[in-house]
Amino acid sequence: MAAVAADDRPYDVVVIGSGFGGAMAAHVLVNAGMRVLMLERGDWVPRGPANWEPEGVMEETPHYCTETPYRVAAGGERRNELIGSYTCVGGPSVFYGGVALRLREEDFGVRPEIVGDSGARWPIDYAELEPWYTRAERLLAVAGDAERDPTEPWRSAPYAHPADVLSPTSRRIADAARALGLTPFSLPLAINYGNGGGGRRACVRCLTCDCFACAIGAKNDLATTVLPPLIDAGLTLRTNAVVTALEVERARVTAVHGVDRGTNVPFRVRAARVVLAAGALATPHLLLASELERANPAGEHVGHYLIRHVNALTYGVFPHGPDGGEGQRFHKQVGIHDFYGGHPSVRDPRGVLGALQQVHPPPVRLVEKRVPRPVARLLAHGIARATGLLAIAEDQPLASNRVEVDRSVRDRFGLPQLIITHRYTRRDLAARRALVRQARRILRRAGALFTIAHPIRTFSHAAGTVRMGDDSASAPLDRWSRYRGVENLIITDASAMATSGAVNPSLTISALALRAATRIVEEG
Repeated sequence: MAAVAADDRPYDVVVIGSGFGGAMAAHVLVNAGMRVLMLERGDWVPRGPANWEPEGVMEETPHYCTETPYRVAAGGERRNELIGSYTCVGGPSVFYGGVALRLREEDFGVRPEIVGDSGARWPIDYAELEPWYTRAERLLAVAGDAERDPTEPWRSAPYAHPADVLSPTSRRIADAARALGLTPFSLPLAINYGNGGGGRRACVRCLTCDCFACAIGAKNDLATTVLPPLIDAGLTLRTNAVVTALEVERARVTAVHGVDRGTNVPFRVRAARVVLAAGALATPHLLLASELERANPAGEHVGHYLIRHVNALTYGVFPHGPDGGEGQRFHKQVGIHDFYGGHPSVRDPRGVLGALQQVHPPPVRLVEKRVPRPVARLLAHGIARATGLLAIAEDQPLASNRVEVDRSVRDRFGLPQLIITHRYTRRDLAARRALVRQARRILRRAGALFTIAHPIRTFSHAAGTVRMGDDSASAPLDRWSRYRGVENLIITDASAMATSGAVNPSLTISALALRAATRIVEEG
């Protein structure tokens, strides 16, 4: 058995994970003068021309990790499939498309058509989280235009920067939506359009943004904008560190155990507090692997109520391209929220539906890499003339949608295998169909010859598996994201969310993490 490398330095906080939940918590803690160690399973993503290549897309990079595969036991087309996870400094922010939306004010209330008998209840309201949304937007230097979004909740400050000028393709989609009586708006994006300062390059509006690391560092991901200043300020970041267990004695985490990916040497670290922000799948995985559900009065709910949005991509193919011959460039710019809370024209389902967001098609070279050459040539012809709309519908939290561990199967680090079970409800699927129909209408009005819809099967928006709430019998976390039954354990990733609304979760994760970390500082 390998010797354990003990790090006995006096850390105030160990943060597990460097994504939105971990980085934002660390921002507060480090700037308050605390000694913080961050453990990240992955490594830094190199930046340069290679990021523009097909091999730069998420699942083609070494940062799509299959060392600890998750088995999808039930999930529609993904049944019994082994999937990996994204591990790198900055977490999924490195590969996301930069959309930074707040939950709507009504998302914090109880909507029976979504919540049902799940017991999901936010213990806070929008007003309590609003200052932290504002702070997160400033840290991410979000560029947006709040006035045009018909569902935008009230805000105490404008966006940090104005939205970028719409591309020809985006103008065409926005004009088509307006012609149908809708109110398109500019999506708020965490992208530097020339206002980032510090000598950073501005966005060149390429087509390799969403699902790619930014080759020139113009996307305001955490590895570019938040973590480097924290390291300069004293944050200790340990990469390639796989956390395998939390050791608990007398209702406190007394040690964090892990393995170095490169050397396979086990390690142990200690701190007064532990912030767990590994993600909505990896966080319950670690809790269950450490048997910490036994310590929580709502332990039977740890890992349950997995929500992931029910999404679909709808692409329209145009006779001469959607850009009117002006040349394609980045066009994930337009959002449409007219159907967010429901719409008179939609009879099934009644009530909450969701959002539409413009997306650009995958790069031609990526398609050529993934499909047979004759098919690729045909698809390439259509891709060059396409644009799309992403439908994001909120899915219902169900106890049966869950993660659990199989202790008979372990990875090379000793972690038991995580089993994912998730099925969409009839209502979930009906909401997605309703949004796809609207997406097709808009694309056809914009001049598309035909449309193609494709469901998204990833767990990129996973949330809710260790939810917060006021009821100690049904919510593993309290209103400050503290893990009930273990007094020095705080969880600040998407697993803490009670419901997911129908917007990208990154900004809500950030706001919750800033709020929870500020509470840690206040408690001393």
